Amino acid sequence: MTLPERQLANAIRALAMDAVQAANSGHPGMPMGMADVASVLYSDYLKFDPTDPKWADRDRFVLSAGHGSMLAYATLHLAGYARPTIDDIRNFRQLNSPCAGHPENFELEGVETTTGPLGQGLATAVGMAIAERHLNAIYGDDLVDHRTYVIAGDGCLMEGINHEAIGLAGHLQLGRLVVLWDDNKITIDGATDLSTSEDVAARYAATGWHVDSCDGHDPADIRRALDGALADNRPSLIACRTVIGFGAPNKQGTSATHGSPLGADEVAAARETLGWTAEPFVIPGDIAAAWAAFGEKGKALHAEWNDRLANNDNKIEFEDRLSGKVVPGDAFKAYLDGLIAEPPKVATRKASENTLSALTADIGAMLGGSADLTGSNNTKTSSTKPLTKNDYSGRYIYYGIREFGMSAAMNGMALHGGIVPYGGTFLVFADYCRAAIRLSALQRQRVVYVMTHDSIGLGEDGPTHQPIEHLQSLRAMPNLLVMRPADAVETAECWAIALAEQNRPSLLALTRQNLPPLRHDVTQNLCLKGGYRLRSASAGRKVVLVATGSEVSLAMDIADRLEAAGQGADVVSMVSTELFDEQSPAYQADILPNDVLLVSIEAGTTFGWERYTGRDGLRFGIDSFGASAPIEDLFKHFGLTVDAITPQILARIGA
Repeated sequence: MTLPERQLANAIRALAMDAVQAANSGHPGMPMGMADVASVLYSDYLKFDPTDPKWADRDRFVLSAGHGSMLAYATLHLAGYARPTIDDIRNFRQLNSPCAGHPENFELEGVETTTGPLGQGLATAVGMAIAERHLNAIYGDDLVDHRTYVIAGDGCLMEGINHEAIGLAGHLQLGRLVVLWDDNKITIDGATDLSTSEDVAARYAATGWHVDSCDGHDPADIRRALDGALADNRPSLIACRTVIGFGAPNKQGTSATHGSPLGADEVAAARETLGWTAEPFVIPGDIAAAWAAFGEKGKALHAEWNDRLANNDNKIEFEDRLSGKVVPGDAFKAYLDGLIAEPPKVATRKASENTLSALTADIGAMLGGSADLTGSNNTKTSSTKPLTKNDYSGRYIYYGIREFGMSAAMNGMALHGGIVPYGGTFLVFADYCRAAIRLSALQRQRVVYVMTHDSIGLGEDGPTHQPIEHLQSLRAMPNLLVMRPADAVETAECWAIALAEQNRPSLLALTRQNLPPLRHDVTQNLCLKGGYRLRSASAGRKVVLVATGSEVSLAMDIADRLEAAGQGADVVSMVSTELFDEQSPAYQADILPNDVLLVSIEAGTTFGWERYTGRDGLRFGIDSFGASAPIEDLFKHFGLTVDAITPQILARIGA
């Protein structure tokens, strides 16, 4: 006897309301409203193997409306994944349960991306869809032939990042991307007409999407809409008209089901309305068996795929790509040797371009781009032709003025696997990207942010474009590796470090202005230490000058002046405070001894540098906004010159 489809969906509803009720915290409304859609998706469309959540050719499912996390946990459990167990679900939102308040990819293998900040899940899915098309263009349908499905809510579609993401997806004609919109017309505050009156479907259509709608509680109509989406070569939005909290007779259709437990009485009433007689956290055997059967189809498809992979000429290369192996090769080594043979005086943004030219020639997995600043960020190389809707094999994306969307898409590419994404903008616009950078760090993804024009050194564009507080605010972010190189050698070393970091993102802060060569050996990557002694004092050491980026050459000139006055000065290039803090206490004490004057020099806020100079040290920087003027005038105006700094140091040490 075939089970009624409503009962399969009710299993999701029961687990959602039971878990939220037990936790006395959570969002039951969305899982209950979208349960029918999720059941149809898992039963007939989603390609997955619960015994191997990392199968490379699985479909990706992204729950962008992450507050409805119990929908993800319920479907993973019902579909036969090893985790979450029923005990994990019982402990929903409790310490040490993988069933966190919002889905976290590092807690459960079946969760493709960490979601919760609305809109970012959908934007991340755009990156996954790009990765699928790119790898398909290289390896063909035999190895790469899957889709990306998204469940998104009204909030995801209202957030500004949604506009950036869907514009990019429509432009690239990502036909393997399907967004299922939980069109329940409810947000936390109440009905959506309190805050919006836009025609969402028309907006998506205007950006080049296929748009359809369905009754989100009618399996046949859901299938009709999904079949139409799969037949179209454009990305698809399906507006699934649903009732939030479906089945809760007194609260469904209201914001009362959005972010609060239903309450014991309403849970009991919902059980009666839905005809669900099982005890809390119990799934009847026939329903459990029906759900388990959904995964069996995926196991068979996976076995067929394994056979194709075993007989594919690109098997080893493909497996290496998906494992994340990237190793700089002969072109990079030759470039490093050239830096020593002919030390260049270049901006570090140009040094980055030169480094990338070698790396992208060596490493096919690198896929770059820029948020409409290609000529300023210097992120395109001769090896990276454009990725377009007519040629997905390209390795360079023109993101347009979409800094946030670019960053989220890069997260999606990294999470998908097989791609090492990097993208550029100005450092001051890190604020536009910050929420996505934070998710890069939280999810431990190798994403490289190329942030140029890193100080007042950009000159006449003025304070709107001159970063002041940005470096220190980014250094405050956990698990983000911020690196500010001082010359071409350090820039190359920073790129090597970024590519080797498989569990955290990196941000390179690079100059617009030319910088002199300071390093003249590449026998070891000194930037790995974070901070290292670039120059040792000749006279008796009285001062240690700690500088970053463009200010390291300034520190070298100050050291010359101090030595001429008989005062010995070390110069430390502090490329990355994160890497320096990871060194041994003995190493740190050797580089920054406590018996001398410690001085920091950075063309940004002095906030935070007392961690290294101590309260009695000197900190030179900029604690106001910048100004519009030529570079030399700005550095003089803000006191970042040899003549301005040296006398203050001599006065402090009593020389």
